[in-house]
Amino acid sequence: MNAGAVRHLISTHDLTDGELTSLVERGAEFSSGSLRGGDQLSGLVAGIHFLKTSTRTRTSFSAAALRLGAQIVSFGPDDLQTNTGETLEDTAEVLSRMLDLLVVRTAGDPADLRVLAGQQRMAVINAMTADEHPTQAVADLVTLLCRFGRIEGLRVCYVGEGNNTAAALALTLSRFKGVHLELRTPPGYGLEASVLRDAVAHASNSGATVVEFHTMDGAADGFDVIYTTRWQTTGTNKPDPDWRNVFAPFQVTSALWDKSPHAVFLHDLPAHRGEDVTAEVLDGPHSLAFGQAENKMYAAMAVLEWCANRR
Repeated sequence: MNAGAVRHLISTHDLTDGELTSLVERGAEFSSGSLRGGDQLSGLVAGIHFLKTSTRTRTSFSAAALRLGAQIVSFGPDDLQTNTGETLEDTAEVLSRMLDLLVVRTAGDPADLRVLAGQQRMAVINAMTADEHPTQAVADLVTLLCRFGRIEGLRVCYVGEGNNTAAALALTLSRFKGVHLELRTPPGYGLEASVLRDAVAHASNSGATVVEFHTMDGAADGFDVIYTTRWQTTGTNKPDPDWRNVFAPFQVTSALWDKSPHAVFLHDLPAHRGEDVTAEVLDGPHSLAFGQAENKMYAAMAVLEWCANRR
């Protein structure tokens, strides 16, 4: 790519409100079939570098690149010379002379992705770091737009750990007018204070509301969406040996639909039936979880196209 065309997506903070909306609308076009892949990325090479396990995100970006006409080069956690002491700066400089895009999952420090993005040739995309999962949020919003025809005004209840998925969801949903996002997170496992502060600031500008509680008591009714994630976030361990007892009241069960009978269910997967969610919910008529997983590919197509400046 030309030097001036490089656009990175390392955090949702890298997107303006207009760019976020455009990505979501583009992903929905791919999802609905009104827009198909083809040669949008023809002649480009995308690197897929995952240091942690992945089923959906790795497959979605690989399939998305291929469906848009790019070629891919995949790297595992032990494949690059960073394991033998080469600096990230040197690695980035070399890769940028051979690749046009680099999709990276670390589940670690996002600062590493900023280092990789320091060169001027290759776009870098965050496929999950410890603090944020931005492309998951794009897929989530694509799913909502396809289901409801809008994001504005939706009432969303997120139940579970304030992890990287929850952070990205809060930082994006809060940009849409009239959205009400209620997070129900276990004590000691809420959103990072800086994330909650930024989400509330977005909400103040957009006319949305974001609130967080550390109990399931007094949950509001009339939600359009109930969302959870697995209790053991990928790439992390909980030091508290009693953590499962802390999380137990936050299991998503069919009882949550008593006050929100028309709500759809979202889960970023993998799910653990009987822990974060019951099988009755995950496999039931309200669940969009597997369509949501498919939308990760369509969101990835929109993100790759945007980062490559090939729209």
